Amino acid sequence: MGKLVAIKFGEGSFEQGFAVTLQIGEEHERAATEITGRLPSFPEMPLYYSHWQSSYRQIGNRYRLHADQMQVTNVSMVQDCENASHILRARFNTWLRAEEFRPLREKWLERLSSSDEVRVILQTENSQLQLLPWHLWDLLERYPKAEIALSSPSYDRIHKPGALNQLVNILAIVGNSKGIDTQADQALLQQCSNAEVSFLVEPQRKDLTEHLWGKNWDILFFAGHSSSHGNGESGRIYLNRTDSLTIGELKYALRKAIENGLQLAIFNSCDGLGLARELADLQIPQMIIMREPVPDQVAKEFLKYFLQGFAGGESLYQAVRQARERLQGLEDRFPCATWLPVICQNPAQIPPTWDELRSAKSEDEDEVNLPLSNRRRFKRILLFSLAVTALVCGVRLVGLLENLEIPAFDLMMRSRPAEGLDPRLLIITIDDEDLATQRQNNESLIGASISEKSLNKLLAKLNQYQPRAIGLDIYRDFKAKQPDLITRLQKTQNLIGVCKGSDNTVNIKGTKPPPEIPPGNLGFSDFIYDRDGVIRRHLLFMNQETTSLCSAPYSFSLQLASLYLRPLGIQTKFTPEGNLQLGKTIFPNLKSRTGGYQNIDANSGQILLNYRSSKEIAEQVKLTQFLSSSSINPNAIKDRIVLIGVTAKGDSPDTWPTPYGIPLDEQMPGVLVQAHMVSQILGAVQDGRPLLRAWSWWAEVAWIWGWSLIGGVLAWRRLSLPWLALAIGVTSSVLYVLCFGLLISGAWVPFVPSALSLVAMGGLMSIYNNSKIKVRVGNGEEARGQGAGKQGSREAGEQGEMRGSRGR
Repeated sequence: MGKLVAIKFGEGSFEQGFAVTLQIGEEHERAATEITGRLPSFPEMPLYYSHWQSSYRQIGNRYRLHADQMQVTNVSMVQDCENASHILRARFNTWLRAEEFRPLREKWLERLSSSDEVRVILQTENSQLQLLPWHLWDLLERYPKAEIALSSPSYDRIHKPGALNQLVNILAIVGNSKGIDTQADQALLQQCSNAEVSFLVEPQRKDLTEHLWGKNWDILFFAGHSSSHGNGESGRIYLNRTDSLTIGELKYALRKAIENGLQLAIFNSCDGLGLARELADLQIPQMIIMREPVPDQVAKEFLKYFLQGFAGGESLYQAVRQARERLQGLEDRFPCATWLPVICQNPAQIPPTWDELRSAKSEDEDEVNLPLSNRRRFKRILLFSLAVTALVCGVRLVGLLENLEIPAFDLMMRSRPAEGLDPRLLIITIDDEDLATQRQNNESLIGASISEKSLNKLLAKLNQYQPRAIGLDIYRDFKAKQPDLITRLQKTQNLIGVCKGSDNTVNIKGTKPPPEIPPGNLGFSDFIYDRDGVIRRHLLFMNQETTSLCSAPYSFSLQLASLYLRPLGIQTKFTPEGNLQLGKTIFPNLKSRTGGYQNIDANSGQILLNYRSSKEIAEQVKLTQFLSSSSINPNAIKDRIVLIGVTAKGDSPDTWPTPYGIPLDEQMPGVLVQAHMVSQILGAVQDGRPLLRAWSWWAEVAWIWGWSLIGGVLAWRRLSLPWLALAIGVTSSVLYVLCFGLLISGAWVPFVPSALSLVAMGGLMSIYNNSKIKVRVGNGEEARGQGAGKQGSREAGEQGEMRGSRGR
C-alpha cells in the first residue's frame, strides 16, 4: 500500500513566513502522523520565480499560449533561462532547509522509505506558492516513486455514479490550433486501449456544452491554445478562431459532467494554473495542467509518455512523474521542459487507475466487461477454476481418466534414475539352454522345470554357502521320488516353496504346494494385475478360501523377506488398522480409490509395487553354470536370499507385463517380479526406501484445483494464443517434473488430471476473454458509429462530423 503525505500551508506570506502542517499516513486511511512547523520569510522568492518566468517566456518555442505567439528562440535567451532556473532551484531548496522547517523534514525522513510509492498533496490558496517548482525539492527527489500535486485547502467529495462506462470515455476537445500540431494529440488518444474517444475539433460553444451534458465522461482532454489571467486566478481556452471561454462560462456543463463521473481533466495547453483554480472550485477529482507556456513538441511528448504509462497500468501519479522525467531528453532544445506538467488534486478523491475508470460496474455489466479489476478478475478465475476442478474430479471419479493416468504412471516409473543391483539377492535362473542341458543328461522334467537330480544337487550346493533364505519359485504339486530330495526338502529350514490360491469368482482352482515342504515355509505366488494385465500392485497377505488348494496366508515374497529379517530381531505383526508392520515400517493397505485407480478390488493386503529402478534387479547366474562351477565366491551366497525360478521362453513361459514392458518379448519373468517384491520389502525396512503411496482424496482435489488456478493466472494477462500455448506447455512440463520428483520420493500425485485442469482453465479463460472482447468491440463500433463530434476545417472554416476511434 502506498503512502499519502499532505503539506498544508496556513495563513502567511513570503514577507511574514508560513505556518506548515505535515501529515503522513497510509493510502486510503487517516493520517497516522502529524507535525507542525514554519517556513521563514523569504520575500525574494517570488522575484526569483518571476525572473525565471520572464526569461523562459522570452524563448518563444512555438508555445500553445495563443494563436499569434511568435517563435523568437535564440541561444542567449536559452542560456539566460538555464541560469535563472539554477538560481531559482538553489534558493528554493535553501529556503526549504531552514531551521524552522527542519522538524518536518526529519519526520518525513523518519516515516517514509525511499522505496515507498508516495502521493504528496500540497494544499494552499497562495498562487505564488503553487507556482514554485516543488518537484525540484531535494527531499522529494530522494524518493523515485513520489510525485507532488497541488490542491486547495477547501474541497468536497463527489460521489461516483453507481455504474460507470465499460470503456474509458474520453471527450477530446481540439481547440484553436493555429501554429501548432494537434494531429499528434488526436493520434495518441486513438491508440489508447479499452477507450472510446469522441473528438470535438474547433467546436462551437453550444456543441461543447451539449456534449458535456449528454454523456458520462471519464476524461476531459483539451489541446490547443489557452492562457491564465489575474495572477493565475482564472483561465481561458480558445475553442476556435473566433471563440474563447473561461471555466466559469462552462460551469454548469462541467459540474454536470463531474456529477456523472468525470474523473480527470487534462489540459495539454499553456499556462493552466488559472484553469485549475476554477475547476477546483467545481470539485473535479484530478487535473493535469502545464504551469507555464508549453512548447508544442513538449506537449506532444508528454502526452505520449503519460498515456503509455497510465493506460499501461501505472498509477496516475507515477505515470505523470515518469512522463515528466522523460521530457529531460528535450531540454537541450526546450529548457525546463520537466518543470511544466503539474497534477492538481481534490484530496477527498482517490486517483483511479486506467482499469478502475471502467471496472466499477454493477454485476450485470460486469458480465460483459473487458479487463476487470484485479479483485474481480481473480474472483472470476476462482469460480471458473472451481468449476473446472469439479468437472475434472468428477470425470476422474467415474474412472474415465484411469486409462490416461496409468500410462503416465508407467512412463514416470520407467524414467526413474537407476538404483543399482540389490546386494541382498541372488537369482538362479532356468532358461531354455538349462532345460535343454537337463534333457541331454536324460534328467526327467515331468511336471517341473528342474529335474529332481538337479534340484537336489542345487539345494545341497547352496546350503554349503549358508544363504539366509532360499526361494523355490517353481510349482511342485506332486510328491518327489528320490529319497534324498524328499529328505532335503523336508529338512531345509530356510527353504520357501510356492503354491497358488483358489479364486472361485474367476474359476481359478489354484495349485497345491510341494508336499515335502512344511506349511510354515510356504508362500502363495498369486499376482494381482490390472485390467490391462500389468502388475503394478504387490499382494502381501490374504485370507485363502476354505476350499483353496493353497492355505498359505502370506505371499512368497513376504515369507522370504521375513526369513531374512528374522535374525535381525524383526518380526511380522499387524497394526490395529490391519496393516502389515515389519520393525518400524508399516505397509498401509491400498484403498479402492488410490492415485489413478478408481474402484479397484482392494481386498487383502495390497500395496503399490515400487519396482527397483535398474536393468537387473540382482545378480543372476544360470542353473547349469552354477552347478558346473567348481569355484564359487562364498560372499555371493552367504546371508543372501537365493531365488530359483524360470526365465525360459520356450516351454510354458512364466512372464508378466510390467510398467517396463507389455509386449510379450518385453515381459518380465515371474521370478524377477518376485525379486522386485522381495527387494521392495527389504528396502523399505532396512534402507528407508520409500513405499509408493497416494495422497488423500481431498489433498488430490486441492492439488488439481491449484493447477487450474495457475492456468487461470496464465490467461490473466490475455496473452496471444501462441504465447499462451507456450506458457501452458512450459507450465505442464514443470508439473510433470514435480510429479516425477514426488514419485521418486514415494508419492503418486495426479499428473493427468492436473494437466487437464491447467489446460482447460487456460483455454476456457482465453475463450471467455476473447468472446467478451469481441462483444465489446462490436458494441464499441456501434457506439462510435452513433456518437459524432464536430470538426472544423482549419483551411475553409467549415464544420463537419468527425467520429472518435481508438487504435487496436
